[in-house]
Amino acid sequence: MNIILSNSSNEPIYAQIEAQVKQQIMSGELSPGEALPSMRTLASQLRISVITTKRAYEELERDGFIENFAGKGCFVKRQNTDFLREEAVRQTEELLGKVCEKARICGLTADELKEMIDIIYGGE
Repeated sequence: MNIILSNSSNEPIYAQIEAQVKQQIMSGELSPGEALPSMRTLASQLRISVITTKRAYEELERDGFIENFAGKGCFVKRQNTDFLREEAVRQTEELLGKVCEKARICGLTADELKEMIDIIYGGE
């Protein structure tokens, strides 16, 4: 598991960990049943507080991405593909909302924005 933290990000450290673990699960980089580092090990590797890793793991468990077994550790939960797709769509909508807000500020029309998306999405 590879986590890269940014101190300059507006996003809290626990949320950065959570987002990156979710992305790795959704991309298949982390497989169902795979053990995650213990909270203490991850905290040590990232040079952060155990409380921060605990919060990230709690959020991941709450959202159904990992399972915690007392005395055994945390493991990637087997995922429902519909759930994974829904999460990806939700994240895309959130990002597009930010893009649309920025486009309005810059004075771009919806047609100009659509053209940009077509070019970027199509790889042209």
